[in-house]
Amino acid sequence: MSPGPVFINRELSWLAFNRRVLEEALEVQLPLLERLKFLAITGSNMDEFFMVRVGGLQQLRAQADDKVDASGLVPSKQLAAISQAAHEMVADQYACLLSDIEPKLAAEGIRRLKISELTPDQDSYVERLFEHEIYPLISPMAVDLDDPFPLLPGLGVNLCIRLKTIKGSDIPRFAVVAIPKGLARFVTVPTEEGYHYLLLEDIITAFINRAFPGEQLVETVPFRITRNADMSVREDMAGDLLEQMKEVLTERRQSSCVRLEVSASASDVLRSFLKTALELEDADIYAVGGPIALSAYLRLAGMTGFENLRPEPWPPQPSPALRPNESIFESIARGDILLYHPYESFDPVLRLIEEAADDPDVLAIKQILYRTSDHSPVVAALARAADRDKNVTVVVELKARFDEARNIEWATALEHAGVQVIYGIRGLKTHAKICIVVRREPAGIRRYIHFGTGNYNEKTARLYSDISFMTCNEDFGADASAFFNTITGYSQPIRFRKIEVAPIGLRARILELIENERERCRQGHVARIDVKLNSLADTEIIRALYAASQTGVKIRLNVRGICCLQPGIPELSENITVTSIVDRFLEHSRIMYFHNGGDAQVYISSADWMSRNLDRRVELLVPVEDRACRERLVQILDVCFRDNVKACVLGSEGRYERRKASSPGRAVRGQEVLYRQARTAAQSAKQDSRATFEPQRPAETPP
Repeated sequence: MSPGPVFINRELSWLAFNRRVLEEALEVQLPLLERLKFLAITGSNMDEFFMVRVGGLQQLRAQADDKVDASGLVPSKQLAAISQAAHEMVADQYACLLSDIEPKLAAEGIRRLKISELTPDQDSYVERLFEHEIYPLISPMAVDLDDPFPLLPGLGVNLCIRLKTIKGSDIPRFAVVAIPKGLARFVTVPTEEGYHYLLLEDIITAFINRAFPGEQLVETVPFRITRNADMSVREDMAGDLLEQMKEVLTERRQSSCVRLEVSASASDVLRSFLKTALELEDADIYAVGGPIALSAYLRLAGMTGFENLRPEPWPPQPSPALRPNESIFESIARGDILLYHPYESFDPVLRLIEEAADDPDVLAIKQILYRTSDHSPVVAALARAADRDKNVTVVVELKARFDEARNIEWATALEHAGVQVIYGIRGLKTHAKICIVVRREPAGIRRYIHFGTGNYNEKTARLYSDISFMTCNEDFGADASAFFNTITGYSQPIRFRKIEVAPIGLRARILELIENERERCRQGHVARIDVKLNSLADTEIIRALYAASQTGVKIRLNVRGICCLQPGIPELSENITVTSIVDRFLEHSRIMYFHNGGDAQVYISSADWMSRNLDRRVELLVPVEDRACRERLVQILDVCFRDNVKACVLGSEGRYERRKASSPGRAVRGQEVLYRQARTAAQSAKQDSRATFEPQRPAETPP
């Protein structure tokens, strides 16, 4: 008798993912600044987790919502488990920083100083810095429990100051100072060698008594609050979406506190005051033994110099599919192009948009922007295209969490440039990655399309592994145009020739593909599914995978983050393996392979297998049918599944264990293999281009 379906709790699975990131920070074989980078990433990840996931669960608990999740836990039980795991992780994070990374960095010349360690010259320098550049910016605020607590920004570092009680009274007195966000957190201190720095809050603490003349300060303690960010616009209400999103941003700045990080040196009196003032429980308070806000260390990890403390550079390589001095349109017209970033450069994608903006034969550009960079060349090219009287339509997703303000700014700027801007679809997030360029050519109108698994962001394209697929195939062109007409107008959804779209038919197509493998296996044929995702949490798809496994389908899943499926359970998921890779680049691409009786079906997608992606977002599933491109994707999957250096395997008991090579000679680090392959291919293409002789023909004589 097979057991019923088993699901791992989503939140605990995410914490397990962040634990795997922390293991990279603990990896003594990695260069020090690379380890510091991973430690900072764990801090940044935790910030977002508390803002969104914990904030949402606390709201459910406050509403006395006892609905269980797929793993069988009510919100209060989830919060208790989260608190225990998060407190353990925080302890490990600071042990890693204070007992391991910082001492080793200090030995290499990168040293965090204490005020008491300054030389007389350094002390004078810091005092002048405080007087002239810091002191004018700070504004102490007296606080007590009878008045509302100051509206401090979430994730900002603050100081809580306890003053000596007034004579004849035993009531503690407190003040708060918000550390100015416009100042550098790491303050460089002059030194003859290496890099020495002070934390900004330590400098302010050293001189804060000057802001309280005539008062005696008992203690000054750094703290930071995290506010709930799990709020969204009510799209069922009438009104301007742009203005409603601005209201959401304002509401987020005023939302309840979900976490308090405070120095472990804080007295019980001060900690109790903050707990009461912020309306927190003990489980929401995290006492830290070192600098608050580990995410700030990303800046220190990225500073210039100290190259010996960094890994070997892996710069993006030019794609062999593109020839020198050839327009991007000529390259795509020769055949479909598949790029794997960041091993291959993102430049061809930028070139497509920039050449389209400048090409007089281009009539229209249509594109979806979900997340972009601060100074986006994509946005600049779209504005330039509109200025040159091309028909430019851009879907800017205003509801992209934590990028709302930037996207509002870009949407406004594009509208002023003459671009037709659409704010997505009511009730859905538009998460698909697509760009269409419509060009007039001698043979007629031709559409050039880019499909991607990642955002149109040239900065993250150097850090995230993503697929770009560029084609001018007519079927894809027809589908792309129909898709855009569906989301920008009032046209009804249609059946597409090639692609599938969420929330219309993408879920059904995935279930159909899984069922097809199951049916082939039932008939005695070879059946296999290989999938690479960021997250797997949708219970319907997990049930389908369990059913396929029970039939005998061999299923390999490479899931970077959340995985609610539990593999290896006899008679349920014994034919399913789950691996997760955490390495230098963030694994972000979604690739799907279905054996299909030997006639493989291979897809890329913007969607993870989560209910939000399949039911509440506009997403794309794109088949890759060109033989060379399809084989490349299969090869990428194969490398990911062979990784035995950075891959962790999810066991049947729900824990991840690092996969180890049987011997050093058999070690396979997937990302390194993919980079070496990209570099070799680029070098070969460069040599081939040099070996090609092109005759110089005489110019034609005019008639």
